[in-house]
Amino acid sequence: MPTLSTPTRSDRRPLTGYTVAWYAVMLACCFGPVLWAMFYQWQNDEDVGHGLFVPLIAGYLFWERREIWRGADIAWNPWGIALVGWGALQLWFGTIGAEIFLQRTAFLITLTGILLFYGGTSVLRQLAFPLFLLLFMIPLPGILYKQITFPLQLLASRVAESTIEMLGFMVIREGNVLELTGRQISVVEACSGLRALHSLSFFSLSYACLFDQRQWIRWFLLLCTVPVAVVSNAARIVLTAVVGEYRPELAEGVYHTASGWFLFVFALGLLVGIQKLTTLRLDRMPSVQPATGEYQ
Repeated sequence: MPTLSTPTRSDRRPLTGYTVAWYAVMLACCFGPVLWAMFYQWQNDEDVGHGLFVPLIAGYLFWERREIWRGADIAWNPWGIALVGWGALQLWFGTIGAEIFLQRTAFLITLTGILLFYGGTSVLRQLAFPLFLLLFMIPLPGILYKQITFPLQLLASRVAESTIEMLGFMVIREGNVLELTGRQISVVEACSGLRALHSLSFFSLSYACLFDQRQWIRWFLLLCTVPVAVVSNAARIVLTAVVGEYRPELAEGVYHTASGWFLFVFALGLLVGIQKLTTLRLDRMPSVQPATGEYQ
C-alpha cells in the first residue's frame, strides 16, 4: 500500500517565479468564476467592502516574506497534495449544491495545500498569518450572519437606550426599536455592528502586523475590536436619535450614511490609540534583570 513519505534532502527545490506564475494561472482557471463573484460582491455590498483591501495587504505580506518561500532549502511535503484534493472536492460539492461559502473557502484550502506541498510545514507556519487574513475576504454564510446579527442589534439598542436617557431624552425600547418623542428608530441589521466588527477586525490585524512586530499585540487589538465596534455603533444610533430630535432631515439619507463612515474612521483611530497607549505604557514600565532581579 503506497504511503506519503517524509521529504529527503534531495526532494528540496527552490520555488521559482515560473512555478508561482503557473499555479496562479491554474488557480485562476479553476476558481475564476468564484473569485469574480466575490469581487463583484465586494463592490456592491457595503458589509464586505473591506474585501477589496484583503488580497492587497495579504499579497504584500506574502511578497515581504518572499525569501522564505523562494529559499533553496525548502522541503516538499506530499501531504499538500491531499489538501489540494480536499479543496477540489469541496469546490465540486459547493458547486453542485450551490453553496457559495464552500466554494470560496475551497480556494483557501487549495492555496494552503500548494504552499504545504512546496514549502512544507516550516514555510506554512511562516505564511500562516497572511493566509489567515485572507479569511476576511470571504463573507460570512447567511445562517451564521443571522445568528450573530440579532444579538448585536439588541446589545446596540440597549447601550443606545441607556446613553440617550443619560443625555436627558425620554426613550422607550421594545426589542430593537427605540421610541422617542414623535420619532421611532429601528436598529436594523445594517446598524447591528457586525459590518463594523468584521471590517475593524481585519484592519486592526493588518495595522498591528504592518506597524508592530509583536505577535501578542495583534490578538490584543482583535479582542479590542468587539467593544470598540459596539460602542461606535451605539454612538451612531445615539447621534441619529439626538440630531433627529432637532433636525430630522439630518438623521436620514446621505447624512446617516456619512455618520456611519465618520464613526468607522473614529473606531479605527480609537484602535490605533489603544495600540499607542499600550506600547507607551509598556515602554515606561520598569523591566527586571533576569540574573540579579534588579530594576532597570
